[in-house]
Amino acid sequence: MRPLLIYDGDCNFCVRWIKRWRLITGEDVDYAPYQEVGAHYPQIPEESFLASVQLVEEGQRVAGGAEAVFRVLACAPNRKWLLWLYRRVPGVKWVTESFYSLVAGNRILFSRLTLLFWGNNLDPPRHRITHGFFQSLLGLTYLVAFVSYWVQVDGLIGSQGILPAADFLNVIHERVGSERYALLPTLAWFSAEDTALHLMCAAGTLFSLFIFCGLFRVLSLTACWVLYLSLVTVGRDFLSFQWDTLLLEAGFLGIFSASLCLYSRFRNPVEPSGGMVALYRWLVFRLTFAAGIVKLSSGDGTWRKLLALNYHYETQPIPHWVSWYAHQLPEWFQRFCVAQVFIIELALPLLIFGPRRCRYLAFWGIVGFQVILIATGNYTFFNWLTIFLCLFVVDDSFWPQRIRNFFTPEAATHPSRTPLRWPRLISIPIIAIIVLISVMAVPRTFRKQIDWPPLFIQIRRAVAPFHLVSSYGLFAVMTTQRPEIIVEGSMNGVTWKPYEFKYKPGDLSLRPRWVAPHQPRLDWQMWFAALGSVRQNPWFINFCARLLQGSKPVLDLLADNPFGERAPRFVRATVYDYRFTDFEIRKRTGQWWQRDKPRVYLPPISLRDLQPGGSG
Repeated sequence: MRPLLIYDGDCNFCVRWIKRWRLITGEDVDYAPYQEVGAHYPQIPEESFLASVQLVEEGQRVAGGAEAVFRVLACAPNRKWLLWLYRRVPGVKWVTESFYSLVAGNRILFSRLTLLFWGNNLDPPRHRITHGFFQSLLGLTYLVAFVSYWVQVDGLIGSQGILPAADFLNVIHERVGSERYALLPTLAWFSAEDTALHLMCAAGTLFSLFIFCGLFRVLSLTACWVLYLSLVTVGRDFLSFQWDTLLLEAGFLGIFSASLCLYSRFRNPVEPSGGMVALYRWLVFRLTFAAGIVKLSSGDGTWRKLLALNYHYETQPIPHWVSWYAHQLPEWFQRFCVAQVFIIELALPLLIFGPRRCRYLAFWGIVGFQVILIATGNYTFFNWLTIFLCLFVVDDSFWPQRIRNFFTPEAATHPSRTPLRWPRLISIPIIAIIVLISVMAVPRTFRKQIDWPPLFIQIRRAVAPFHLVSSYGLFAVMTTQRPEIIVEGSMNGVTWKPYEFKYKPGDLSLRPRWVAPHQPRLDWQMWFAALGSVRQNPWFINFCARLLQGSKPVLDLLADNPFGERAPRFVRATVYDYRFTDFEIRKRTGQWWQRDKPRVYLPPISLRDLQPGGSG
């Protein structure tokens, strides 16, 4: 005898939820209204049928209320833990039975709430289509990241670059023992020469295309993750951004949510486990909520007084021409937008774990915010990857019926083509570790310190170099001025010629360019360097040394070389405070920027000054 759940067929609330439970339990449980079968169970009074659902199991055992619900759901895969909580955890039985009685006594109210928060569709959420789209888009993100870095790798970490990877690893090899491989996980230990770096970028590009096309997805996702981690490890200053670690974290989850089949047919994606879906949503929550919390916990007055956007558009690392127009908006509107930022980053993430309509509201709010960020600034692939991750906030019912029909499961007609998921023996420990480390990272968002057990700390330290979990939160403190470094060279120490960068502000008349999702990493680092001093940015001295040497890979990172085939004898750097012009000034002068008098950032230096014993 299969369990039989008997419910009130005249109750719309009951009918809606019974339909959902049918889909969850499949053929393992029978359902019937008491109006049809109640007479067959004289031992159950009619008052009991009206008060709650009644579950009849083998041996005529009867259970009602919350216990009946949990016993029914325990018949479904991966839901037995609910019944375990009900039976074993003190207080759960009392709370759930009390809540059940509250709902049963107010069915009309809760029926309306169900319609409000879930709509007419109470089907259990599925994520096959969403997961299929996400994995292809994750491959596209990897592709952008690898290609973007590939065209810069020689000038950044190549043998003639600013921070040569081979030199860095040689120093580590001399100073650190065998644990260096765990502290700095990278394939560059085999070789960090230019050819090896290009091969890593090329292989990453190839495997990214495989992911996008559904070829060897687990192998390709693993390869991309290992290759990108290898580049991040040796990239140092140039690959230390939050979007790089976000890509690694999302990519790692992608490995263990992917199908184990060698070829994943686009029309037949694998249904990810509930645990993996929860991890994706948890990542979106941490990413968004932390961005709001850090703005408040930093104590920055521009955020608290709603003045941040008065400065943001012109002081962000690499603005584009739309940023100029956004900066001209009236102050009342800027303040209003800052208030909306706090609502989006602090309130909407709380809805990610709610009912379907709440999740959809969070999805549209967060995605809309990311679209605005894309439209007003150059933030590489960061906003796009955030949007792709937000797909897990919704489910397959989000997609139009035509798309859902296109993704009809082939397993219905071809059982052998059912996508294979990772065994729970592997996925559950992975989920547990990520949950543990991410929970340990939460107090740091609030600038709190917790004394965790030594075992937890050891686990966090062991996995930290692999960037499985990271802390997020951009623009905790809003920069209110824009210091901009202008690098100049000279052959005689008298006449100086500026080096123009491809994307960062320099020439006052050049329109700010739109460059995302590509990230010109030298231009980005110049923004950070301007906020500090030369001593705080030792890589800048290396950059100037390469200019004095006439390093072609480094010069290729710039817009032009004012000295042609020859290298300058001297290099210096000055700092100006840049500001956007307004409509009147731009109409009169044609300039997008205006700047104040310069101050010294780096006095004139020559190669001789950089030699041991030199005057510098």
